[in-house]
Amino acid sequence: MKQPVTFVKNAAGRLVPRSVNGARQMPFATVRGISPSGTTAGTPIRSSRDYPSDGNKVVKSLKDALRRSGIRDGMTISTHHHLRNGDTLTASLFRVVKELGVKGIRWFPSASFPCHEELIPYLESGVIHHIEGSMNGALGRFASGGNMSGVGVLRSHGTRYQSVQDGEVHIDIAVIAAPSADAFGNANGVWGNSACGPLGFALADSEYADRVIVVTDNLVPFPCVPWAIQGNNVDTVVVVPSLGDASKIVSGTTVVTKSPDRQLIADHVAHFAETAGIMKPGFSFQAGAGGTSLAFVLKLKERMKSKGVKARFVRGGSTKVLVDLLDEGLTDYILDGQAFDQTGVRSMRDDPRHIATSPFTSYNYHGKGNFASIVDLVVLGATEVDCNFNANVVTHSDGLLLHGIGGWQDCLFAKCTILAIPSFRDRIPVIVDRVTTLCGPGSLIDAVVTERGIAVNPLREDLVKAVRRSRLPLRSMEEIQREVLAICGGRPAKPVVDPKHPIAVVKWVDGTLLDTVYRVETR
Repeated sequence: MKQPVTFVKNAAGRLVPRSVNGARQMPFATVRGISPSGTTAGTPIRSSRDYPSDGNKVVKSLKDALRRSGIRDGMTISTHHHLRNGDTLTASLFRVVKELGVKGIRWFPSASFPCHEELIPYLESGVIHHIEGSMNGALGRFASGGNMSGVGVLRSHGTRYQSVQDGEVHIDIAVIAAPSADAFGNANGVWGNSACGPLGFALADSEYADRVIVVTDNLVPFPCVPWAIQGNNVDTVVVVPSLGDASKIVSGTTVVTKSPDRQLIADHVAHFAETAGIMKPGFSFQAGAGGTSLAFVLKLKERMKSKGVKARFVRGGSTKVLVDLLDEGLTDYILDGQAFDQTGVRSMRDDPRHIATSPFTSYNYHGKGNFASIVDLVVLGATEVDCNFNANVVTHSDGLLLHGIGGWQDCLFAKCTILAIPSFRDRIPVIVDRVTTLCGPGSLIDAVVTERGIAVNPLREDLVKAVRRSRLPLRSMEEIQREVLAICGGRPAKPVVDPKHPIAVVKWVDGTLLDTVYRVETR
């Protein structure tokens, strides 16, 4: 029988558990993070004498590699998500784990996708105890029903790296899918049938895990260059027929929106960037791969060309839209954490101005700085936002956990953060009185742009001053909310949840607990 959960109220006014999966937690205290202390984690000392002198670390199967890694009950196994919805390796991995009779695994992915619905039987049978990583779609619904043995832990990309670096999460075995690798374990993601671009989300795994298994469907002669994963960190190499479905490795969202409302939102954001003085020679920006974000980049591109403005760098996830900026001389560099289409993969492989990055360089809050705070403008989405500019990206208004955090929290530290969102979806208001789950404190969100107007955070007096005499449709959040509530027929029903049954927690960038996700009651 489970012990009752003890909660404490954090500085954001949210109740969070004192412990999660048996580990004591620290509640969120401040947006700028607690002051860390101590030293980073390390890995066991190894000796070259215990590895093949000819450099050939290839073993006959994934089962053999797991056995050599000493797999046992209760271990932590990590994977990465650069293969996106085309990944078949993870399902194969847990099929083997089950065959070995191992249970109670903590799965530590950098993200999950709809293809990982196949893992639900392993959660039901206890092969996987719980997931510490995004739970998108079916996995999130499964967890929302209170069906997972442990409590899920939701982290941003940067916080995932931080948790490993700081020793909060100890990875026993890292399984790294590599579209190209040599027998020594050097690996990259830019060559081969499964080419997916960078492998930066597996960097911490390769550096800190006790045992590292590289799995490839494209074994090349030594050396495999450029190497994103260094073979000196790799224990074994496994060759398989295929890592997955290459046609699904790219994102399914990289299509410019055709919606008039979302096109209008994109135009408002581009207009805002120019009017506020953000779009100027040498500036930088980051936008996602969703339809509205892509439309924004195209509209910003028109304004940049019209004004003769060139960016110093743009941040990926890369898409053809970003690569076109590079090819047309509108930016000097793309700094890229993941590729969302094959144009991005080819560009990273062939163009030295297209640079692979990792969560360490881009987002890790417990580093000597990171790239996020250097970016002038970031354009993000959200599932909900309230009138205090607090935002949610993991649950919907019905309380269901359906999305991961990704790099969203990390990006909030940009010089200007804009949420580009519709005012309602399926007649459900996006602007709410209190977000169902707090993922981003409102003090870090500078403007919310909808098809019904633009709300600038009053805390950003500089932005308010810069745009107040413009032709932009400036309104308060309260005004926009009132209009939307009238259209939608009132506020959405509050989710019916069990406040004594947390199914997941949301971490802040410093590793503290920001909020709790609860089991959704069946109506």
